[in-house]
Amino acid sequence: MLLALTSVFAAIAVCGVVWLAVDLYAVGVAAGRLQGETVPWTIERQRLGRNLEQLRLEGQRVLTASSPAGRQDALFLVHVLSAQPGMADDPRTASLAAEVERFLQQVEAPATPADMQVWEALSSRLRLMADDLSVEGGKRMGRELGRMSGEMAQASYKLLFNLALMAGFMAAFLLVVRRYLIRPLQRIRRVLSALDPRGPVPAFPPGPMAEIRAVEDAIVRFHATLLENDEVRLRLERLATTDGLTGLFNRHHFMALAADEMARAARYGRPITVGIADLDHFKQVNDTLGHAAGDHVLKTFAMLLGDTLRQTDRVCRYGGEEFAFVLPETTPEEAQLLGERLRTRLLESPPVLPDGRHLSVTFSLGLADASGCGLEESLARADLGLYEAKRAGRNRTVVTRRPDGL
Repeated sequence: MLLALTSVFAAIAVCGVVWLAVDLYAVGVAAGRLQGETVPWTIERQRLGRNLEQLRLEGQRVLTASSPAGRQDALFLVHVLSAQPGMADDPRTASLAAEVERFLQQVEAPATPADMQVWEALSSRLRLMADDLSVEGGKRMGRELGRMSGEMAQASYKLLFNLALMAGFMAAFLLVVRRYLIRPLQRIRRVLSALDPRGPVPAFPPGPMAEIRAVEDAIVRFHATLLENDEVRLRLERLATTDGLTGLFNRHHFMALAADEMARAARYGRPITVGIADLDHFKQVNDTLGHAAGDHVLKTFAMLLGDTLRQTDRVCRYGGEEFAFVLPETTPEEAQLLGERLRTRLLESPPVLPDGRHLSVTFSLGLADASGCGLEESLARADLGLYEAKRAGRNRTVVTRRPDGL
């Protein structure tokens, strides 16, 4: 039934469109004539009118010029205006322009009252001809617009009739398609509004229309694409926030997290400690065993940190073989115990190279109380503690006190 009603509606619509197309073609022809002939012709009339007015003004300059140079310039412009192609195409303007140019060339400076009387007559003729050209353009434009308006009005009546006819058929058509199109589309909308890449795969009941089934299949594929994009987003987020070698946070992301933790500790008056650790003699590992062995040491140490620190602690690869920590709810004394536990575990479980060799690796750690201090200041004091640990022989933890002794 849907196909039959669609065919009838299409046949009637085609007839109405053809009927309307005849008038639309006439409107198009009139518009083309207006654009291709009338408008350029009218513009040319207006341009000629402006040129005649300019010619009149330059002629006035010739007669009233105070110097020979000014008179020669005005005569040159008069000649240029008279010689323009548009001026020569119209016999009336060509004749009048030539007459004006001859008169101005013959007049001696200064102009006599008789010369000025002749010029007044020529000037009046130039002004009247400029007005006539403008009126001619307006009249022709008005005739063409009136003709096109009549054709458009006739096309409008036919359009209204076609619209009324189509409205009747559309009412019947919509009653039929509601069951086969509207309801399935509403079901699709509900599924799309609740679509979640982490949710179940959308399920649709079988339907008679292949187009609807194609849309439903596309939604299922779209769900799969969303899931894939979400996984890609998570991977990109990990790439943007973590160090590619160790899997720890990178320095940029760590600084943002550390600032949040510092602000939270300051707001609630809770203890917080920062630290910087550096693997001892790491350059010798790279120089003697190669960068692959150095990378293995860094990854082993990062795994040790992940296994030992709490989930609330923040750690990153600060740069090279340096690692930075933020330990919320932790005093420097507690952090020092944690550092000792890390050193003990590293000694008990040293990195093992792929060839089976065990590497004896130690690290130095500088800690600083960050309560009531800025992040950069706290890290600087932790770095000073790291320097003291290195100077004292490495493989140790040093807590740097604040300048006020706390």
